[in-house]
Amino acid sequence: MFYLRSFLFITIMLDNDIKQQLQSIFANMQAKYTLDATVPELHENRKEFEEFLNDFASSSDNISCKINDGTQLAFSLWKNEKNTGIKFRGIPNGHEFSSLILAVLNSDGQGKNIPDETLINRVKALKGKINLTTYVSLTCTNCPDIVQALNLMALLNSNITHEMVDGALYQTEVDALNIQAVPSVFADGQLLHVGKADFGTLLEELNAQYGSEVEITQTEVKFYDVIVIGSGPSGTSAAIYSARKGLKVAVITDKTGGQVNDTVGIENLISIPYTTGKELAAQLKTHIQHYAIDLLEHRRVEKITVDGTEKIISTSSGERFTAASIIVATGATWRKLNVPGESEYIGRGVAFCPHCDGPFYKGKHVAVVGGGNSGIEAAIDLSGICSKVTVFEYAENLKADTVLQDKAKNRQNMEIFTNVQTTEVIGNGEKVTGIRIKRRDTGKEEIINLDGIFVQIGLMANSGVFKEFVKTNHAGEIEIDGHCRTNQQGIYAAGDVTNIPYKQIIISMGEGAKAALSAFEDGMRSTSSN
Repeated sequence: MFYLRSFLFITIMLDNDIKQQLQSIFANMQAKYTLDATVPELHENRKEFEEFLNDFASSSDNISCKINDGTQLAFSLWKNEKNTGIKFRGIPNGHEFSSLILAVLNSDGQGKNIPDETLINRVKALKGKINLTTYVSLTCTNCPDIVQALNLMALLNSNITHEMVDGALYQTEVDALNIQAVPSVFADGQLLHVGKADFGTLLEELNAQYGSEVEITQTEVKFYDVIVIGSGPSGTSAAIYSARKGLKVAVITDKTGGQVNDTVGIENLISIPYTTGKELAAQLKTHIQHYAIDLLEHRRVEKITVDGTEKIISTSSGERFTAASIIVATGATWRKLNVPGESEYIGRGVAFCPHCDGPFYKGKHVAVVGGGNSGIEAAIDLSGICSKVTVFEYAENLKADTVLQDKAKNRQNMEIFTNVQTTEVIGNGEKVTGIRIKRRDTGKEEIINLDGIFVQIGLMANSGVFKEFVKTNHAGEIEIDGHCRTNQQGIYAAGDVTNIPYKQIIISMGEGAKAALSAFEDGMRSTSSN
């Protein structure tokens, strides 16, 4: 069971350093903004609430604060004496502090997260009045993405309002709605979404529920020399190498960084001793933007048509693009357990990559779910740094190679259980504290206390839409040659979506560069032969 009561009330003290940073951030602001607040006279957090808002407002002459007695601890953002539709119920501290800053910047037309014209038009076309409420925890790392995306939609469409609610302050309301995970998004009182998501996913969900005033179609087909599908390490590398050859390049992606965004810490990217997945994803985007590359985010490729040497791509936004060369770099998705608590604790105790995240569990007890080669290899690696490793395999016997099983048996701090089903990830609201399992032979359930869970039940290549045109193996991975060519002329593939043996960031970057260079050289040969 998920309880918000366990969440700590985090406070950001706006010291001089933070105020100076805010002054710099808001230096070029054009409009006038008001934090229009209400707070119960005897609320235990009244003083803290008022100090926070007044400190924030003092960072710019264009921001003022108005506080009145009321029934809720809340404030709305007004621009030039007009309500923007954005409301915060609670103090946006912790991870939500950035949501408040971006709300002001986005209201002023600033911020790198503002979508392109196609997506803006789709938001504006949503039907009717839409009232959105997102329940968050100030310790949640996924919540700000949701809050910031829906705040943007409220700014883009005057018929949309969005309210962030700190569940720790409104526990009675949380209990009444039976909220067991954050972020939880409600649309006009009905649950719309739970868990992490990006702008495009939320837009599609709203469009499915409310519909669109107009059907947005694109009759014009945009042409590029190279279209890269995906913007993780391999896609970013492919796009940059292609652009450096003077080619006209577009990147179509759901979210820049791809799977990297789910990695907490990265310590094996050579020359960079340590970074986080979020930081690397931001750096990948920044690097793309240094070149004349059209970055088309929050889109999914829905259809590909091959017409001679041309490849026509149709996206979830109703757009169509064509190119002589396509580089598929859509990566892979870790197969999930799909049990309660798993999605909530990804990055907070639930991990998928022992190479990347294993060192963070030094001296701790972890579980590995999966008894195949990847699972036992992960367990062996983790046993060298963790105090204890427990392996759970669903089948009656391990599926790993005998040599790996023999190595595992010689590890004193490893234990292996077969014929076991994982039924729930247990946590305290901040991190994983245990795992619930079921013995399949007896039906008995038990909770095992531990610090982390590594899910190793395989990767699933994101190759679905391409299988009609390129050859894939039994695992769904796109088969490529040594130059990243597929069996379809003009279609290349790179990174985790392919059958390369090691799924690592640094390898994917090299594969992306290789795919771009192959596409360029093949294009040059084709041109010279005509």
